[in-house]
Amino acid sequence: MELIKKIKESETKAQEIIEQAKAEAVKQSEKGRENRLAATDEAAQQRKQAIEADVAKAQSQASAEVEQLKTQAQQQRQQLRDKTGSRMATAAAKVMDYLRG
Repeated sequence: MELIKKIKESETKAQEIIEQAKAEAVKQSEKGRENRLAATDEAAQQRKQAIEADVAKAQSQASAEVEQLKTQAQQQRQQLRDKTGSRMATAAAKVMDYLRG
């Protein structure tokens, strides 16, 4: 009788140990899943920040390039005006002389 009682107690303890092990395995699995999810979220956030930083950098570079091109175009227009200004005056004088006749 005592032996049967001890066997049943041992079976009960073994069942409790198994249930505890299952519960612990579920906890560990959930914790691992949460850690992976947190790592994924953090990586996504870092990726988003890197993209935003690159976009801002590209916009800044594009603005600087636009300003440089505007300045260059203005200089070229001024050079063209300077170059053609004297020729226009000469050509206009020739036309006027021709028309006067």
